[in-house]
Amino acid sequence: MAAPEQPPPEGSKPLSALLSGIAQAAYYGNADITEELLRGQLYPEAAPEEFRALRAKMGGLLQSIASADMDLNQLEAFLTAQTKKQGGITSDQAAVIAKFWKNHRIKIHESLINQSRWDNVLKNMNWRVDLKSQSRHIDQINTPVAIVEMELGKNGQESEFLCLEFDEAKVSQMLKKLSEIEESMTLLTQTT
Repeated sequence: MAAPEQPPPEGSKPLSALLSGIAQAAYYGNADITEELLRGQLYPEAAPEEFRALRAKMGGLLQSIASADMDLNQLEAFLTAQTKKQGGITSDQAAVIAKFWKNHRIKIHESLINQSRWDNVLKNMNWRVDLKSQSRHIDQINTPVAIVEMELGKNGQESEFLCLEFDEAKVSQMLKKLSEIEESMTLLTQTT
Protein backbone atom coordinates (compact mmCIF):
# COMPACT_ATOMS: atom_id res chain seq x y z
CA MET A 1 0.00 0.00 0.00
CA ALA A 2 1.36 3.43 -0.94
CA ALA A 3 2.28 5.82 1.83
CA PRO A 4 -0.18 8.69 2.23
CA GLU A 5 0.98 11.91 0.64
CA GLN A 6 2.40 14.41 3.09
CA PRO A 7 0.41 17.61 3.56
CA PRO A 8 2.13 20.59 1.95
CA PRO A 9 4.41 22.52 4.30
CA GLU A 10 3.12 25.80 5.68
CA GLY A 11 3.89 28.62 3.25
CA SER A 12 3.97 26.41 0.17
CA LYS A 13 0.70 27.78 -1.24
CA PRO A 14 1.93 31.39 -1.49
CA LEU A 15 5.18 30.18 -3.08
CA SER A 16 3.31 28.00 -5.56
CA ALA A 17 1.05 30.95 -6.39
CA LEU A 18 4.12 33.19 -6.75
CA LEU A 19 5.63 30.74 -9.25
CA SER A 20 2.33 30.69 -11.14
CA GLY A 21 2.29 34.49 -11.19
CA ILE A 22 5.86 34.64 -12.47
CA ALA A 23 4.99 32.11 -15.18
CA GLN A 24 1.85 34.07 -16.14
CA ALA A 25 3.85 37.27 -16.54
CA ALA A 26 6.98 35.81 -18.13
CA TYR A 27 5.71 32.96 -20.29
CA TYR A 28 2.00 33.48 -20.92
CA GLY A 29 2.05 37.22 -21.63
CA ASN A 30 -0.34 38.23 -18.84
CA ALA A 31 0.51 41.91 -18.28
CA ASP A 32 -2.00 42.17 -15.42
CA ILE A 33 0.32 40.24 -13.11
CA THR A 34 2.53 42.86 -11.48
CA GLU A 35 4.99 42.68 -8.64
CA GLU A 36 2.69 44.84 -6.51
CA LEU A 37 -0.27 42.52 -7.15
CA LEU A 38 1.73 39.42 -6.25
CA ARG A 39 3.13 40.98 -3.06
CA GLY A 40 -0.27 42.34 -2.00
CA GLN A 41 -2.06 39.04 -2.58
CA LEU A 42 0.58 36.55 -1.48
CA TYR A 43 3.05 38.21 0.86
CA PRO A 44 1.35 41.35 2.24
CA GLU A 45 3.44 41.24 5.43
CA ALA A 46 6.76 41.17 3.54
CA ALA A 47 8.75 44.35 3.03
CA PRO A 48 8.95 45.41 -0.64
CA GLU A 49 12.73 44.75 -0.77
CA GLU A 50 12.33 41.35 0.83
CA PHE A 51 9.58 40.36 -1.62
CA ARG A 52 11.53 41.73 -4.59
CA ALA A 53 14.49 39.55 -3.59
CA LEU A 54 12.28 36.45 -3.25
CA ARG A 55 10.58 37.15 -6.59
CA ALA A 56 13.94 37.69 -8.31
CA LYS A 57 15.35 34.48 -6.84
CA MET A 58 12.32 32.40 -7.85
CA GLY A 59 12.15 34.08 -11.26
CA GLY A 60 15.82 33.33 -11.86
CA LEU A 61 15.44 29.70 -10.82
CA LEU A 62 12.35 29.28 -12.99
CA GLN A 63 14.14 30.90 -15.93
CA SER A 64 17.12 28.54 -15.52
CA ILE A 65 14.84 25.51 -15.28
CA ALA A 66 12.69 26.58 -18.24
CA SER A 67 15.54 27.58 -20.55
CA ALA A 68 17.19 24.20 -20.00
CA ASP A 69 13.81 22.43 -20.27
CA MET A 70 14.92 20.23 -17.38
CA ASP A 71 13.55 16.75 -17.02
CA LEU A 72 12.77 15.52 -13.50
CA ASN A 73 16.25 14.04 -12.92
CA GLN A 74 18.00 17.24 -14.01
CA LEU A 75 15.57 19.26 -11.90
CA GLU A 76 16.26 17.17 -8.81
CA ALA A 77 20.02 17.59 -9.21
CA PHE A 78 19.65 21.34 -9.85
CA LEU A 79 17.38 21.90 -6.84
CA THR A 80 19.60 19.79 -4.59
CA ALA A 81 22.55 21.99 -5.57
CA GLN A 82 20.46 25.10 -4.88
CA THR A 83 19.57 23.87 -1.37
CA LYS A 84 23.25 23.32 -0.54
CA LYS A 85 24.32 26.69 -1.92
CA GLN A 86 24.92 29.61 0.45
CA GLY A 87 21.87 31.89 0.21
CA GLY A 88 20.05 29.23 -1.79
CA ILE A 89 16.62 27.77 -1.21
CA THR A 90 15.13 25.56 1.47
CA SER A 91 14.18 21.94 0.87
CA ASP A 92 10.50 22.93 1.27
CA GLN A 93 10.93 25.57 -1.45
CA ALA A 94 12.67 22.98 -3.63
CA ALA A 95 9.71 20.61 -3.20
CA VAL A 96 7.26 23.36 -4.22
CA ILE A 97 9.37 24.28 -7.27
CA ALA A 98 9.63 20.60 -8.29
CA LYS A 99 5.87 20.12 -8.03
CA PHE A 100 5.24 23.35 -9.95
CA TRP A 101 7.63 22.36 -12.76
CA LYS A 102 6.15 18.87 -12.98
CA ASN A 103 2.70 20.40 -13.54
CA HIS A 104 3.72 23.29 -15.84
CA ARG A 105 6.74 22.05 -17.82
CA ILE A 106 4.95 21.25 -21.08
CA LYS A 107 2.90 24.44 -21.12
CA ILE A 108 5.92 26.67 -20.38
CA HIS A 109 8.02 24.83 -22.98
CA GLU A 110 5.33 25.32 -25.64
CA SER A 111 5.05 29.00 -24.70
CA LEU A 112 8.83 29.47 -25.08
CA ILE A 113 8.74 27.79 -28.47
CA ASN A 114 5.85 30.00 -29.61
CA GLN A 115 7.63 33.13 -28.36
CA SER A 116 10.77 32.20 -30.28
CA ARG A 117 8.99 31.90 -33.62
CA TRP A 118 9.26 34.96 -35.84
CA ASP A 119 7.31 33.78 -38.84
CA ASN A 120 4.36 31.61 -39.60
CA VAL A 121 4.66 27.86 -39.27
CA LEU A 122 3.11 25.06 -41.26
CA LYS A 123 0.04 24.03 -39.27
CA ASN A 124 -1.45 21.55 -41.72
CA MET A 125 -0.87 20.18 -45.19
CA ASN A 126 -3.16 18.25 -47.53
CA TRP A 127 -2.48 16.97 -51.01
CA ARG A 128 -4.17 15.17 -53.84
CA VAL A 129 -3.42 14.18 -57.44
CA ASP A 130 -5.84 15.31 -60.16
CA LEU A 131 -5.97 14.79 -63.90
CA LYS A 132 -6.29 17.91 -66.01
CA SER A 133 -9.54 17.82 -67.94
CA GLN A 134 -9.19 21.21 -69.62
CA SER A 135 -6.19 23.08 -70.91
CA ARG A 136 -5.17 25.59 -73.56
CA HIS A 137 -2.88 22.95 -75.03
CA ILE A 138 -4.37 19.60 -76.00
CA ASP A 139 -1.21 17.68 -75.01
CA GLN A 140 -1.71 18.74 -71.36
CA ILE A 141 -5.17 17.14 -71.08
CA ASN A 142 -5.23 14.01 -68.86
CA THR A 143 -1.81 14.77 -67.38
CA PRO A 144 -1.50 14.30 -63.60
CA VAL A 145 -1.01 17.33 -61.37
CA ALA A 146 -0.37 17.38 -57.64
CA ILE A 147 -2.43 19.89 -55.66
CA VAL A 148 -0.85 20.84 -52.32
CA GLU A 149 -2.80 22.92 -49.79
CA MET A 150 -0.91 24.36 -46.84
CA GLU A 151 -2.25 26.09 -43.75
CA LEU A 152 0.25 28.64 -42.43
CA GLY A 153 -0.03 30.73 -39.28
CA LYS A 154 0.87 31.36 -35.68
CA ASN A 155 -0.99 30.01 -32.69
CA GLY A 156 -3.78 32.35 -31.68
CA GLN A 157 -3.88 34.07 -35.05
CA GLU A 158 -5.97 33.48 -38.14
CA SER A 159 -4.34 31.11 -40.63
CA GLU A 160 -3.43 31.77 -44.24
CA PHE A 161 -3.98 29.11 -46.88
CA LEU A 162 -1.64 28.49 -49.78
CA CYS A 163 -2.58 26.27 -52.72
CA LEU A 164 0.13 25.03 -55.09
CA GLU A 165 -0.14 23.01 -58.29
CA PHE A 166 2.77 20.86 -59.50
CA ASP A 167 3.21 18.89 -62.69
CA GLU A 168 5.34 15.74 -62.71
CA ALA A 169 8.61 17.60 -63.38
CA LYS A 170 8.01 20.10 -60.55
CA VAL A 171 7.15 17.29 -58.11
CA SER A 172 10.43 15.55 -59.00
CA GLN A 173 12.34 18.81 -58.58
CA MET A 174 10.71 19.47 -55.18
CA LEU A 175 11.42 15.92 -53.98
CA LYS A 176 15.07 16.31 -54.97
CA LYS A 177 15.32 19.58 -53.00
CA LEU A 178 13.59 18.01 -49.97
CA SER A 179 16.03 15.11 -50.15
CA GLU A 180 18.93 17.60 -50.11
CA ILE A 181 17.41 19.32 -47.06
CA GLU A 182 17.03 15.96 -45.31
CA GLU A 183 20.68 15.08 -46.03
CA SER A 184 21.85 18.43 -44.64
CA MET A 185 19.78 18.02 -41.50
CA THR A 186 21.03 14.47 -41.01
CA LEU A 187 24.65 15.65 -41.30
CA LEU A 188 24.04 18.41 -38.75
CA THR A 189 22.31 16.18 -36.23
CA GLN A 190 24.63 13.17 -36.37
CA THR A 191 26.69 12.70 -33.23
CA THR A 192 30.39 12.12 -33.68
